[in-house]
Amino acid sequence: MKRPVVILLGPHRNAMSGVSTHLNLLFASPLADAFSLAHFQVGSEGRREGRGGRLVRLLVSPLSLAVAILVRGAAIVHLNTSLNTRAYWRDLAYLVVAKLCGARMLYQVHGGELPQQFSRGSRVLTALLRGALQLPDAIVVLARSELEAYRSFVPRQQVLALPNSIDCTPYARFSRRRFDETAPLKLVYIGRLAREKGLFDALEGLRLARTLGTEASLVIAGSGPEEAQLRRYAEALGVADVVSFRGPVFGEDKIQLLVDADALVLASYSEGLPYALLEGMAAGAAVVATRVGAIPDVVIDGVHGLLVPPRDPEAIACAIGRLASDQESLARMSAACQKRIAVGYSMEWLSGEFRRLYSEMCAGKRIKALTRS
Repeated sequence: MKRPVVILLGPHRNAMSGVSTHLNLLFASPLADAFSLAHFQVGSEGRREGRGGRLVRLLVSPLSLAVAILVRGAAIVHLNTSLNTRAYWRDLAYLVVAKLCGARMLYQVHGGELPQQFSRGSRVLTALLRGALQLPDAIVVLARSELEAYRSFVPRQQVLALPNSIDCTPYARFSRRRFDETAPLKLVYIGRLAREKGLFDALEGLRLARTLGTEASLVIAGSGPEEAQLRRYAEALGVADVVSFRGPVFGEDKIQLLVDADALVLASYSEGLPYALLEGMAAGAAVVATRVGAIPDVVIDGVHGLLVPPRDPEAIACAIGRLASDQESLARMSAACQKRIAVGYSMEWLSGEFRRLYSEMCAGKRIKALTRS
């Protein structure tokens, strides 16, 4: 029996991006046994192009998608995006093309602004956004707060919450070291080195914690536009001796880095549901993270780690101090994190939900609502 074709839109699959991770996990999951999955690259991540090349791509890419849909006979186009100005106007063309070509359209939002914030009180922009969000056959979001916001903004649209999930199997092969009360607290960050990730706040929080007598170190793994500035900032703060920049890490090297860490630091100003959070928790790292996006859906404050407000280095410093001074709580948080991900955020569950979702879309059925507890 011929498998229905699903074209998944997103960045290059080798790009250092949460959406790229999402795509790779779906392609490697049992979902690929039931549907013929094809990737269509959009966006600038993973590309080397100048301004002229980017302009040509933006003009030609929607037409290329139309050709791909028609040649492959795609039943579904699964657009992975975020709600920001650049992505909205870029992806609007893909939405229109998919509908004109007769494909079912799934619009998955990976963070960004809520629709009410994006409109900024403008009636024209509100009408344009509302019209665009009514084009897909269904919208998938990551967080409960997003679910409520989108259902309020487009009440007649089918909106579902399907949080990111990971394959927990590789983590079972690694053993965590025993916590050492005499050793400095080992912190780690994995992801893009961008200002909105709150890394400058994390460095300031580390400095404040050290002035209060807390011994801690931070490994920053990743790459991005702020790397040079972050290095200079660490020097200026006097913490360069306890901060190391590892560059991008993948596979078993990434898992080992997380297993060796006491806590994962995510001080982002906005998020969807970062894979680094799920991966860190699966490895048993406690969490110091901001209350943004779907993070509070996963992390219970005081159980899996400590939640702090965005842009608050003092709160980060206090959280670092609390974890460093209470090794018993840190050990309990570590075990709770591993259990949380294994039970509630496994790839087996997520691939099954996407299989059901795709099947209902192909059949033209009303999609059953589902949220993860």
